[in-house]
Amino acid sequence: MLEWAGIPPDESPRRGGPVGPYQQSQRLELYARATEALLESGAAYPCFCSPQRLELLKKEALRNHQTPRYDNRCRNLSQGQVAQKLAQGPKPAIRFRLEGEAPAFQDLVYGWNRHEVANVEGDPVILKSDGFPTYHLACVVDDHHMGISHVLRGSEWLVSTSKHLLLYQALGWQPPRFAHLPLLLNRDGSKLSKRQGDIFLEHFAAADFLPDALLDIITNCGSGFAENQMGRTLPELITQFDLTRVTCHSALLDLEKLPEFNRLHLCRLVSSETQRRQLVGKLQALVEETFGDQIQDREVLAPAYMERIILLRQGHICRLQDLVSPAYSYLWTRPAVGRAQLGALSEKVDVIAKRVLGLLEGPDTSFTQDMLNSKLKKVSEGLEGTKHSTVMRVLRVALSGQLQGPPVAEMMVSLGMREVRERIQKVLSS
Repeated sequence: MLEWAGIPPDESPRRGGPVGPYQQSQRLELYARATEALLESGAAYPCFCSPQRLELLKKEALRNHQTPRYDNRCRNLSQGQVAQKLAQGPKPAIRFRLEGEAPAFQDLVYGWNRHEVANVEGDPVILKSDGFPTYHLACVVDDHHMGISHVLRGSEWLVSTSKHLLLYQALGWQPPRFAHLPLLLNRDGSKLSKRQGDIFLEHFAAADFLPDALLDIITNCGSGFAENQMGRTLPELITQFDLTRVTCHSALLDLEKLPEFNRLHLCRLVSSETQRRQLVGKLQALVEETFGDQIQDREVLAPAYMERIILLRQGHICRLQDLVSPAYSYLWTRPAVGRAQLGALSEKVDVIAKRVLGLLEGPDTSFTQDMLNSKLKKVSEGLEGTKHSTVMRVLRVALSGQLQGPPVAEMMVSLGMREVRERIQKVLSS
C-alpha cells in the first residue's frame, strides 16, 4: 500500500538496503545479544510467572479500580532459584528492571518530558519466551543498529519513551531524537479504528481514489506546513513540510471532503498528456468490465472517443469510475427510449427531431458546444408555443434516456454527430 501511495520506504524487506535484514523474525540474534548484555549487567532478569498468574494480577487490579501492573515478583529471585526454575520447566520471558530516575528528554513536538515509569508500571517484558522481542526492545535495538537519527511516531508512545531511554542507557547506546505526532482522528474527534473497515487503504484504492488525493487530505487536516491548501502533490508536500510547525493538536480527518480532493488531482492528471493516456486505458477496462455485452458499438472503446469524454467531463467528476455509473451509461450503450416517454414531454417530438437533424446536415458537422447551443436556440425560437427548456428536455431524453445530466450540447459533442443522428432518427422511426 505504501508503493501504491507513492511513498515506498527507502529500505524495506522488499527493497533491501545496507542494514538488513528488515524483518524482525530474521533479526532474533540481535535481540538475543542485547538481552544477554542486559542480563549480565543485572538490568534484566528472567520471569517465570505463568500467563494464568499474570491474568489474575490483572483481574485483581481491575476489581480494585487500579491500573494493572506486574508486581515484579521474579525481580529478586536468587541465582539458585533461577537455576532451579530453568532446570524445571518452560523457557522464561525476560523483563527489564525499571530502576532509577527516568531521564528527561526534549521531544521535537511536545517539548521537555519525563515520565517516572518505575512509579506507575511493573517491569516490562522485553523478550518473550519464544525468543521474539516486544516493541520496547525491538525499536531500541533496530534503531541503534540501523543508525536512526530521528524517530517520528504516534503520540501514544510518548509515555513509553522514558522506558526506551532507560534501555538505551542500560545498553550504553546514544538515543535518537524523538518527535511524537498528534493522532489522526475522525471528524467527530473519535479514534480511527480498524473495526471501521473502510479506513483501510485497500478500500480507497478499490474505490478508485487517487493516492495523491489521499496524501493531500491527510496532510491538509494535520500540521507541519506554513498554510493548508488543497491540491498539493507529493513533491510540493516534501518541499513545504517543516517539522517545527507540527503542533500537539490532533488532526480531524473529514473523509466527506475526499471526493473534492480527488476531483482536483484527477483534473491535474487529465491536463498531462502522458497521464491522460493512462486514464484512457483504465477507462477502457472499466467500460468493458461494467457494460461488456451491452455495448452495441465497439467504437465507444476507441482511445479518441474515451479521451474526448475525459476532457469534456473533467472538473465535473470526482473519480474516473464515475463515468461508468448509471448517470453516464448513455455514453457507452444506446438507451431504450419509448415514443410515449418523449410524447409526455412535448407534442412536437417529430418536429423537434426533424429540425435538429436538419441542423446536423451539411458538409461541416464538427460543432463546438457554443456553436450547438446557438443552433439549438434557433430551433427553439422557430417552434411557436414551445419553450427552449422543453426542446432541451426532449433532446436529453432522446440522447440519454435521462431527465438530468450534462448540458445537451456537451452530450452531442461527446457522442459525436453520427451517433446523435442515429439516436434522433430512431426516435422518428419508433
